[in-house]
Amino acid sequence: MSATKNKAIEQNKQYVCPDKIRIFNQIGIDLVIGKRQGPYIYDLDGQQLIDVHINGGTYNLGHRHPEIIDAMKEAMEMPIDIGNHHFPSPLRGEVAQMLVHLSPGNMKYCVFASGGSEAVDIAIKSARHATQRRKIVSIDNGYHGRTGLSGAVGNTKNASFFLSDTPQDSLTVAFNDVPAMKSALESKDIAAVILETIPATLGFPLPQKGYLEEVKLACEQAGTLFIADEVQTGLSRSGKIWAIEKFNVVPDIIVTAKGLSGGMYPIAAAILNEKAGSWLLEDGFAHVSTFGGSEIGCHIAKKVIEIISRPETLAHVNSISCYLADSLKALQKKYSHLVEVRQCGLIAGLKFEGEMGAVFMSKALYDNGVWAMFSGYDLSVLQFKPYLFTDQALVDVLMEKLEKSIKQCSP
Repeated sequence: MSATKNKAIEQNKQYVCPDKIRIFNQIGIDLVIGKRQGPYIYDLDGQQLIDVHINGGTYNLGHRHPEIIDAMKEAMEMPIDIGNHHFPSPLRGEVAQMLVHLSPGNMKYCVFASGGSEAVDIAIKSARHATQRRKIVSIDNGYHGRTGLSGAVGNTKNASFFLSDTPQDSLTVAFNDVPAMKSALESKDIAAVILETIPATLGFPLPQKGYLEEVKLACEQAGTLFIADEVQTGLSRSGKIWAIEKFNVVPDIIVTAKGLSGGMYPIAAAILNEKAGSWLLEDGFAHVSTFGGSEIGCHIAKKVIEIISRPETLAHVNSISCYLADSLKALQKKYSHLVEVRQCGLIAGLKFEGEMGAVFMSKALYDNGVWAMFSGYDLSVLQFKPYLFTDQALVDVLMEKLEKSIKQCSP
């Protein structure tokens, strides 16, 4: 290990997050990212890795996409900075309009944030104001962030760790369990149901046929709003702009973040329909975010939206997704260690034998030149998410490395 890499690890161990470094060191992963470009990241010591974790979708377009770099340079040359969130901004207005027009249903407003957790907070506050109810339903072991409101829904282990959980207002039910969801909504005191369209940290289990449609119908009958958390599944990863569109559901609120940044400047948003956004007509200062919708971030997000909404981008995602699906199915037939392939577009969860199966696979892939993260709430499932411009040659290389790693990990 080089002195530079060792220094970075020691400084982070001392000043940033000792326990996280301890966990990765126990697994045998000592990655310190240096250079990065397209689908590749490079360890400070020079090892090249194909990035199929892409930080939860942050690098949908790959690392340092040339058009995003150009947009960043343009922003730096413009007479702007992050701006002032109190006043109108041409860039903020334009990006909001783009997001509203690209969303299903009667979306009307866009409230900006600096990250996904904050955007989920906005979504929950909006639903509570619109319904004048407090309770939120999510799924067991769902994940929606780590801030106050976002951390108190789904898996609340970390919220309770900080004494920030709100069990009186937060209910969870099993994913894909329609009767349980209907039962939770029967009291008609639920402000919103919040769901990741395909729950990432749970290992990307796919919604069963009709599940999301049934949940949305139950919400309508109970006067409850439906929040689609598209932080990891949105922005064309599924082959549609929003994954929820593949299931014929029109949410009341959509949350987006991560990939909206182009991997270069943080920006997130909650997209609201008229009812969910009613508070904006009553008290424009009810939620403010100094860095939410920064003008530099909006200039980059504008380019991201343009790229991900191009017909050729969506066509490519749908085409390469089919090739990836066929390749993964072929591997699954050869190796029983690969128990299940869960895929929707370029969103994939690979389930392996054993409770820690994906942890061992993550280490093996790391040694073989691929960075793929295990799912935090199901350590048997590997998150496998190539970037949008993956081609057949890259899929073939990934399959070779995946097969090699499976052989190393198979009993």
